[in-house]
Amino acid sequence: MSDAQHSIQHSAQNSAQTSASTPVSDPHHRVVVATHDKARSAAYECVLRVTRDDAYANLVMPSILREAGLHGRDAAFATELAYGTLRMQGLYDEIIASASKRAPSSLDVDVRAALWMGTHQVLAMRVPPHAAVSETVAQVKAQSHVGAAKFSNAVMRRVTERSPEAWLALVAPGSSLNALAVRYSHPDWVVNELASSLAADGRGDELEDLLAVNNTPARVTLVARPGLADPYEVADSIGDADVTELSPYGVALGGGDPGSIPGVLDGTVAVQDEGSQVVATAMVAAQDVAQGERWLDMCSGPGGKTALLGALAGEYGATVDALELHKHRAKLVRQSTRALPSGVVRVYVGDGRTWGDAETYDRVLLDAPCTGLGALRRRPESRWRRSPADVSELAELQRALLVSAARLVRPGGVIAYVTCSPVLAETREVVEAVVAAAELEQIDARAAVAAVTAREVSEWGAGPHVQMWTHAHGTDAMFLALLRKPLD
Repeated sequence: MSDAQHSIQHSAQNSAQTSASTPVSDPHHRVVVATHDKARSAAYECVLRVTRDDAYANLVMPSILREAGLHGRDAAFATELAYGTLRMQGLYDEIIASASKRAPSSLDVDVRAALWMGTHQVLAMRVPPHAAVSETVAQVKAQSHVGAAKFSNAVMRRVTERSPEAWLALVAPGSSLNALAVRYSHPDWVVNELASSLAADGRGDELEDLLAVNNTPARVTLVARPGLADPYEVADSIGDADVTELSPYGVALGGGDPGSIPGVLDGTVAVQDEGSQVVATAMVAAQDVAQGERWLDMCSGPGGKTALLGALAGEYGATVDALELHKHRAKLVRQSTRALPSGVVRVYVGDGRTWGDAETYDRVLLDAPCTGLGALRRRPESRWRRSPADVSELAELQRALLVSAARLVRPGGVIAYVTCSPVLAETREVVEAVVAAAELEQIDARAAVAAVTAREVSEWGAGPHVQMWTHAHGTDAMFLALLRKPLD
């Protein structure tokens, strides 16, 4: 299978097939299952709620599955159908436009979502074409009118006439950035930003690899919080798990529900991307820790990095102030840190741009609000929710927060500037703008990351920052810059 074909044929090859359905709708726009195909109806409800109501798939899908009573292979089928549809909607719009001779934006959202799902079943899942056509038509008939059902039937029959490779050759020929954007279902501007970031990092020929991996589901990674759990013991207790290669605290799951793991239930273990673990730990590894240090997690919600820092602080005799702008997210931070010794982490609600007194903290973690374009595997709809205007707005906020971090850190102290985005305007350009103005010095983050990961410094790029890449490291595309305030 070619890389191009793999962009739409992924992750569902072993999903269960389910049988026909006749769903109907209620006045609140929820899909009501009239017969027995709950999996497709659950996927359709998720896609509609995300597309029509601006919900987040990872937040609504678990409750949809619970309400539908779906487990095991049926739940996996529904999840892949929903998430794959949401990821690949850009490509499917091009295919639907070719098959229907109509702009997909002119279609009712219910019809468009059903056609996305039908196209995904035909081109990316082992669903027989006749079943995908009939299911799509039934879904549209239940949600719309007879004319829309007839239209959908005609479109789906044309979709089934070509193979995935044939459709890609038709709607995304060549190797231009625009062709890659269609083929791998990313907005044009996102592809342009990723191409620029890769080129700046000496990886200009790796764009297609990155786009392809963004369309594959991320593995579930746990953190065994130091002093509270041991990663080898956690992996052994789970069975279908291994310790991670980069983080000394990570455990990669082979499958199963992480929420059922005892350590996750009591807060000694948590779900956390391996790259997120590495960059937080690197702040601690940047220089020796003195007894009684005060650390600040400046944008702490939902609390994963806070809890890891708190666990490390407890071992070093330091404390952590966790600052969060929103009360509901501060509550999540308290929940995340519940297993830590009392007094190690204190959670506050406040704005990092105006928080605290100057030169209060020995280390500051600024995990800055960002576009999240380094975590596209995890949030299937996120690539369609962002715009270039978001980059400009967020970069302004990032600079303001970093200026405040420079004010709050003591002379000789360290700031870790972190984003889950590789976009240059959110990473290097923010650091470059603030370092000179705030009289900071940028230190080599590669050495700290090498110490955490037990890899050579040279493996982490040209420095002084570190840019992790999903296709190269298996993590979210985390950016890390380490900055120090000079001693007077």
